[in-house]
Amino acid sequence: MTTAHAAVAAPGARFAKLFRRKEDRGGEPRLSPLWTFVAWLATLAFFAPVAWMVLTSFHQEADAATSPPTPFAAVTFDQYELLFSRDITPFLLNSAMAGILSTFLVLALAVPAAYALSIKPVEKWTDVMFFFLSTKFLPAIAALLPVYLIVKDAGMLDNVWTLVILYTAMNLPIAVWMMRSFLAEVPKEILEAAEVDGAGLLTVLWRVVAPVAMPGLAATSLICFIFSWNEFMFAVNLTATQASTAPVFLVGFITNEGLFLARLCAAATLVSLPVLIAGFAAQDKLVRGLSLGAVK
Repeated sequence: MTTAHAAVAAPGARFAKLFRRKEDRGGEPRLSPLWTFVAWLATLAFFAPVAWMVLTSFHQEADAATSPPTPFAAVTFDQYELLFSRDITPFLLNSAMAGILSTFLVLALAVPAAYALSIKPVEKWTDVMFFFLSTKFLPAIAALLPVYLIVKDAGMLDNVWTLVILYTAMNLPIAVWMMRSFLAEVPKEILEAAEVDGAGLLTVLWRVVAPVAMPGLAATSLICFIFSWNEFMFAVNLTATQASTAPVFLVGFITNEGLFLARLCAAATLVSLPVLIAGFAAQDKLVRGLSLGAVK
């Protein structure tokens, strides 16, 4: 009977061995070759559309519109020259202003709120957290008409500051939830030591909490900036010529004459660069921040 069970289990054991972690010479665990292959395959699958977009941006419209596509067509920078001739810079500046200012406002409001909900918890803090979360239950499209009427009556249509206020309100609940989980990991002992030394609330937040929670701050700020940078619905409905953002600029390549695919890919590549640069610059803190609290 034992021999029969071993014979049945042997194929499964050999299959599981392929996925088992192995120990290298330094004693640290490393993935088996099969898992490494799967990870690279998944990475290439996610990166392939981005690589195709960048490659298409260096082609002529005739080459980009062929079926099947021609990836080895002649390389040209004409699409990027046409973009700057259409003056894409104001759209990028509007997106940057709305994203950066709203992110700073979100952090300025979310950090004290998260501090009060984690380190110095208020009464019924779970109800407060649910209230923040409940503000995300309503679809944004349902609030578009009331927001449009309010902005119109306030004379704030086609104004970047309108987008800053809206993006702050949209990202604040997410930031509070994220920062609350990050600040809950801050050791209470260092806060008590700072209070014993006579540090006030602002001093504790700036000199004690902020350095310890820097990975969480980086992760939260980057996510809020990405959400603001990519927001389209309010930008396209509340702006016209002065405050239009980069996503609104991209829609201009979908016309009655057809889809300018190569030019659209070039514009999308330019619009993606600031987020990629910000993510690359803060990648170490981003990884630490997103994994903070995952392992006790």
